[in-house]
Amino acid sequence: MKRLAYLLSGLLALALGMIGALVPLLPTVPLVILAAFCFARSSPSLERRLTEHPAFGGHIRNWREAGAISRKGKVSAAIAFLVSAVAAVAMLDFPMVLVPLGAMAIGCAWVLSRPPA
Repeated sequence: MKRLAYLLSGLLALALGMIGALVPLLPTVPLVILAAFCFARSSPSLERRLTEHPAFGGHIRNWREAGAISRKGKVSAAIAFLVSAVAAVAMLDFPMVLVPLGAMAIGCAWVLSRPPA
């Protein structure tokens, strides 16, 4: 039962990651890394396909080995945080705007603090 839950979670994460490749601000690589995590516990063959994938395999290995995020990934994340912050400021009133701004600041600081790949 646990294995099935991991398999379904991995498939969902992978599907969302593939949608993220087409939709701005939906993160692709973190969802593919999550899918690889789930497949490691449910389907070794699917995990192997992801870790050997030309576009995503390097990101998965970098994350597993060192918790590293590529410079391009960091820049992309920072830009996405910035765009989201501008949208929050445009749509929310004070003090509610502080909630997403605080979450974005914490998230951005964490991403930037990871070692470069």
